[in-house]
Amino acid sequence: MAVTEQDILSALRSCYDPEIPVNIVDLGLIYKVGLTPVGSSDEDKQDVTIEMTLTAQGCPEHVNISAQVKSRLEQLTGVRNCTVNVVWTPPWTPERLSAEARKQLGIE
Repeated sequence: MAVTEQDILSALRSCYDPEIPVNIVDLGLIYKVGLTPVGSSDEDKQDVTIEMTLTAQGCPEHVNISAQVKSRLEQLTGVRNCTVNVVWTPPWTPERLSAEARKQLGIE
């Protein structure tokens, strides 16, 4: 069975920015999930491309967070390869926080 965008987002809820105790999905760091079916030899496999940002351009953890995302998604059944692209446009703002993240951080 092919992996879905919802499967990807669910898996990414186990990935965290080490400085903020909220997962990267609820932080609003994931901008786009791309799914590309792989040729017939890997029938149900897909390649995944993630476009994401970080809370600050100078974040020293960008390499570790990207590696965490790639590793986590490549563990999913149905994913062959994952590419993570860190983008800075549009810039992240606190408005991207989910209601759950706002609650966890005491913002409201």
